[in-house]
Amino acid sequence: MAADEKHLQGPILDEFPPTHSDYSGMDTTPSWNGHDDPENPFNWPVSRKWALTCLAAFTTFLTMMNGTIITVPHFEISEIFSVTETVFPNSYWPVTTWACGGAFSALFILPLAEDFGTRPVFLSTYLMLICWLVPQAVAQNFATLVVTRFFAGGCVAILANTAAGVAGNLWETEWSRSIPVSLYILGYMTGSSMGPVMGAAIYQHLGWRWVSYMQIIWFGALFPVFYFFFYESRGSAILARRAKEMHKSGAAVDTRYEHNQINFSRLMSSASRPMVLVFTEPVLFVSTMWSAFTVGTLFMFTQSVELVFMDLYDWDVSATGYVQCSIVIGECIGWALNFASRSLYFASASRNKQSPGKPIPEARLYMAILGGVFGISGGMFAYAWTSEPEIPWIAPTICLTLVGAGSTLVVAGVTDYVVDAYSQYSGSAMGAVATGENLFSAFLPLATMSMYKSLGNQWASTLLAFISLVLSLAPTLMFVWGEKVRARSPFMNEMMKDTAKNSAEEV
Repeated sequence: MAADEKHLQGPILDEFPPTHSDYSGMDTTPSWNGHDDPENPFNWPVSRKWALTCLAAFTTFLTMMNGTIITVPHFEISEIFSVTETVFPNSYWPVTTWACGGAFSALFILPLAEDFGTRPVFLSTYLMLICWLVPQAVAQNFATLVVTRFFAGGCVAILANTAAGVAGNLWETEWSRSIPVSLYILGYMTGSSMGPVMGAAIYQHLGWRWVSYMQIIWFGALFPVFYFFFYESRGSAILARRAKEMHKSGAAVDTRYEHNQINFSRLMSSASRPMVLVFTEPVLFVSTMWSAFTVGTLFMFTQSVELVFMDLYDWDVSATGYVQCSIVIGECIGWALNFASRSLYFASASRNKQSPGKPIPEARLYMAILGGVFGISGGMFAYAWTSEPEIPWIAPTICLTLVGAGSTLVVAGVTDYVVDAYSQYSGSAMGAVATGENLFSAFLPLATMSMYKSLGNQWASTLLAFISLVLSLAPTLMFVWGEKVRARSPFMNEMMKDTAKNSAEEV
């Protein structure tokens, strides 16, 4: 078994059967029928793997739009429901509660997919999201929007992060996983940035309530696609299904394999796993903090687009939504540049003195640091000092493209780093990262309005650029102390032991 297939073990986390069961000689124990078992997700046809991977990435893109699509019509919503914004940006509360809901579910509910299968969790959550969109469309007061957005955000966090888990379930090696994980990042980043663009188009032609109505329509129309083609990719859930079939036939099945039986202890174990990981795994803690600060600062910055372009160029709110297409374009460019990161990572194997022949884990961060420095920070600096009425609008728009490209490189680097390290429990690891990102993106943008009014467009953006520069340079310390940090990781130490054991067995 490859080292990255192994799972977390020990008294803290539930032990789970390996890919090829150690009990394969027992008739009463479900296991893969050899290394070429066609039901093992690692052995699925490549076409089926890519179909499910692309479907999961598309889901991430579609659901992430839900977070920001409501930001464009906030002026009309505030007017209809008598929401004041003189002192505080109260109209942002539907986005704040959405992100808080995402943080909660990513931390406590998302890991359930690891223990009870991705398909049932995904489909039930998908239907719940549609249900929570209905009261948003017909809301008669602002409180309804604020409350229902919390639950919608919780659903989106589960659906959007499923793609990262699917990549770990289907693709066995780091090399094969790199492109699927990058597609997840592309969907995650472009979905958030495309929300205002889509919201502007719907709001301009149909009105603010149709922002929710349209989502109900397209999510409802796509449900049959997900029902018939979103296959179960979790190997443990497939083995659990075999256990159930064996049990029905009268066989005495090992109780550890009756994986679909839900009880309180299993629920608590699944729900607490991200917290256990983030506070016991130094690598995951550092990665979570970096990604959370980056995404939070980025959300704060993009909130300024409306303020700057309406102030400088007298644009209406719909036009400020359309201009954020430049961020989406930049994120696509960043995704293309991420292929260079892939090459740099695998080329680092020739320089690895600690584990010869294996890539250096921190090599995943090379392009992320460059993207943070020259893309996010550099783009923000340029955006700050091109935000002048005498300078054409295309100048700050190009700067937004730079920021978009940099943000994708940063988040992709962190995600690759985390998914590779915690592939068997990538859902829990990414749940911890997503929680940090959601919390920071929920509350930091609440300060955007007062900051830009107090400091002015140029200095407010410059301050964000300085913060981003510090955040981008901080991970360079991992190149110095990365080996020591990884040495303190219980999981990585266990993985190294497994690698040595497997190598000895092969010999």
